[in-house]
Amino acid sequence: MKQFASCSTVGSDRPLAKFAAIATQARAWRHQIHECPELLFDLPQTSALVRERLQEFGCDQVVSGIAGSGIVATIVGRNSAGPSIALRADMDALPIDEQTNLPHASRIAGRMHACGHDGHTAMLLGAAAHLAVNRDFSGRVVLIFQPAEEGGAGARAMIEDGLLDRFAIDAVYAMHNKPGLPVGAFATRSGPMLAAGDRFVVTFEGQGGHAAMPHLATDCVLAASNLVGALQSIASRFTDPFDPVVVSVTYVEGGKEAALNVIPARVRVGGSIRTINPATRAFVEKRFRQIVAACARQADCEAAIEWRPGYPVMVNHPAGVHTAASAARRVVGADMVDEHCPQLMGSEDFSYMLEHRPGALIWVGNGCSADLHSNAYDFNDDAIPYGIAFWVSLVEQELGVGKRRGAHQPRATEE
Repeated sequence: MKQFASCSTVGSDRPLAKFAAIATQARAWRHQIHECPELLFDLPQTSALVRERLQEFGCDQVVSGIAGSGIVATIVGRNSAGPSIALRADMDALPIDEQTNLPHASRIAGRMHACGHDGHTAMLLGAAAHLAVNRDFSGRVVLIFQPAEEGGAGARAMIEDGLLDRFAIDAVYAMHNKPGLPVGAFATRSGPMLAAGDRFVVTFEGQGGHAAMPHLATDCVLAASNLVGALQSIASRFTDPFDPVVVSVTYVEGGKEAALNVIPARVRVGGSIRTINPATRAFVEKRFRQIVAACARQADCEAAIEWRPGYPVMVNHPAGVHTAASAARRVVGADMVDEHCPQLMGSEDFSYMLEHRPGALIWVGNGCSADLHSNAYDFNDDAIPYGIAFWVSLVEQELGVGKRRGAHQPRATEE
């Protein structure tokens, strides 16, 4: 793990001059997207903006409607013979009420781009604008603008809609901003980088009654309270301390304030469980179900479990990490690239794409900003030229005329 002097440190400004004009345009697109955040697959304005820009740039193909609101564009090099490398950006926002008071703040109550997908989209659009004019490469660049990363598994939906085979994708890369990482810095790692994220809702049902006579009721509040504490034993007593597991209860509902002398007949408890190891993921679910059953038996009530499997562990391919880190070093130099960053327990549906094609996700620094999914967060516009430069560097490095072919050989076609 590389240590940077400060999260506000700005790396080399080499990419700024070359991409200054495009970065200025991308910043305007980013603000436009930010002001009108859209959720999951329902992205009419965002998709329209992306489609119109891609058509203006002169991309060879712009296809709308992949998984509903997803857009895929292709740019063919001067020499069309060669592999197809895909670059992915997510487009959706979150159901959060923005509290930044910025001039470009969300105009829609209860929605905001709290994860920087507006910046991801703008940076990939900027790269598309450059690559559509500068085609000194062999093969094809496939630009993926994906809906529904925030809980909707939009990547899986695009794959099911034929994304990978329809556009003959050989390898795929993604870039995500990271608060706390200096602007101008990049970070990635081989192997598991982000966790699997499963969710649960447990409903305890019993017999309500008077709070003064609990022996005549079935206390579901007691069952729920015991569950909240007992679930923490999964990570503290039943899994290897060096095998990351996070269990978080985030939702409890039962009873009413207007009836504080009433034991409710029903209580619901919900939350999420994060794991890195697939075997541990299966064990944790099994242990979770045993604990729920035990808490229900102890309180003499019934328990129904709604288990919501989430995104799988996101595993970067070693060759993809080498490719992405090398492309980043070409932009900012070795000192601003960390190829051994820590694992994080967040989740990313880019994991589905990496299950089918080689590639990697890389962090781009967002500086000293609020955390992702915070109502005070905003994507750092200073990161835009670095993101554009990274995408262009990746294409030039891997598809540049006369470059050696490595992990991105074209996939064999069936006769």
